[in-house]
Amino acid sequence: MDEIRNQLFYQQKNGYDLISTDERIAVEDYSREYMSFLNAARTEREAVKLAIAQAESAGFVEYKLGMELTPGTKIYRNNRGKALMLAVIGKKPLNEGCVIAGAHVDAPRIDLKQNPLYESDELAYFKTHYYGGIKKYQWVTIPLELHGVVALKNGEVVDVTVGREPDDPQFVITDLLPHLGKDQMKKTMEEGITGEGLNILIGSVPYADDGSDRVKLSIMSILNDRYGIVEEDFLSAELTAVPAFEVREIGLDRSLIGGYGHDDRVCAFAELHAIFNVETPNKTCVCILADKEETGSDGVSGMQSSAFECFMEDLCEQQGVSLRRCFENSFCLSADVTAAFDPNFPEVSEKRNDSKLNYGMGICKFTGARGKSGTSDASAELVAYLRRLFADNGVVWQLSEMGKVDQGGGGTIAKFMASRNIDTSDAGVPVLSMHAPFEVVAKLDCYMTYKGVLAAYNECAESSNETFTSDLVMLSQR
Repeated sequence: MDEIRNQLFYQQKNGYDLISTDERIAVEDYSREYMSFLNAARTEREAVKLAIAQAESAGFVEYKLGMELTPGTKIYRNNRGKALMLAVIGKKPLNEGCVIAGAHVDAPRIDLKQNPLYESDELAYFKTHYYGGIKKYQWVTIPLELHGVVALKNGEVVDVTVGREPDDPQFVITDLLPHLGKDQMKKTMEEGITGEGLNILIGSVPYADDGSDRVKLSIMSILNDRYGIVEEDFLSAELTAVPAFEVREIGLDRSLIGGYGHDDRVCAFAELHAIFNVETPNKTCVCILADKEETGSDGVSGMQSSAFECFMEDLCEQQGVSLRRCFENSFCLSADVTAAFDPNFPEVSEKRNDSKLNYGMGICKFTGARGKSGTSDASAELVAYLRRLFADNGVVWQLSEMGKVDQGGGGTIAKFMASRNIDTSDAGVPVLSMHAPFEVVAKLDCYMTYKGVLAAYNECAESSNETFTSDLVMLSQR
């Protein structure tokens, strides 16, 4: 009877019951590298800058039109310092398709408004505009750092970072004390802290003169001395407040990683690490690090922009092949985090289909909300291909869904890749406390996501891929 059950039933297993001692060591080594990356990449600009530096160390060069592209050539294109595309040229021509992994490097945060600096009752503040979906109450009374750039009228761009170094000052958004919070506590969690109430406290000492706004003047004087800027320069600045928490191991067994920005730099790092370990693949491998996912993937650096098409069209034209044929025969892993089952909030989850920590890379056939609104919905043939690919390469993985059907849901860049006629599946790392200032992931899931992307890049199960492609051709001809 047990033999029949084992043959017929689908049973998930904890990843630690499936991996060897050697692979446990690999999990730890990979996690240390990722933690270092996440600590250094606090914004999308910093993530791209760091990724370029690491790519160049791994043999990648900036792509120039007309440069020679032979199998194994490693190239990248920087999209305005906020997004990045990398490729390793394959043995097969691009009209046979490529293997793409796409993730984003932006994360929910608190942006400064364009005219942010003001004084109220002898305290100086920055006005803010939150970015992406946040629970506003989570962002008060925590230490904040300031990161970004100020573009001057003369064309110079000044980098600003305050709060990262041990001896730097930090910032905070204050909250009402419970003794006086009777009325506030009666409000909903959404209403208790308002968007216009997310004002960052930045100073209190007045400038030594008799004029008005002396604290504001004092703060502006400090900024001028340190960065050479005047108040008008805020109009052309991109400044962001992010949590000042260090990335740390979580749990007595150190099996988890806590930090800001797992969503979605954890998948971006997996892609980067994977493509750095590709040498001369069968098909061209492409890694996309996109911006603006948290606000709809719009803009010139988002996944809806034509920047990706421009990059791929340049490569296709150089080989004399059609971009449409390339996309038609390509495959994409839309690497984004997914919501892990949280035993503290079981009422929003459906345990049979939601992902769990330590069960590996999460594959989401469809994202979207409620009646699959806003999903690309990967085909059955595509999921079967992934099953074969991961089985052949020892990738621990699981299916994933975004909570109970009526509860809501979410989406990522998969639908935008699918709209280009590219077969796409969502895949990524399960996360606890997603979009919070301090998110939690499991080391094993991080490593298996990297391993899954690498398996796709290397196409170790090439025969399976050929079967998958032929299945799609037959479907399209029906």
